[in-house]
Amino acid sequence: MKNYVNVALQVLPKSETKKAYDLVDDAINVIKESGLIYKVCPFETVIEGPYDQIMKLVEDVQKECFESGADELLVYLKIQTRKNSKVTIDDKMAKYN
Repeated sequence: MKNYVNVALQVLPKSETKKAYDLVDDAINVIKESGLIYKVCPFETVIEGPYDQIMKLVEDVQKECFESGADELLVYLKIQTRKNSKVTIDDKMAKYN
């Protein structure tokens, strides 16, 4: 699957040594450094781009959280895809900007 999709990524880290919000900040930084279009929301971050690239990013986010001190992660994904066209954040958000 090589569609251009939107993925909502929510990471809920657990750690005995680090605050959860600090680990979430680490996850968001990995997303920021990816160069993909993204929007941070209160409960999740929405990422726009090629499916394969976003799935690799999801792996990178988890790796960073573990390396930064997470003991456990709950990771939730929502994926919007279309058969013959791109899915963009702007499709859903333009009227609110």
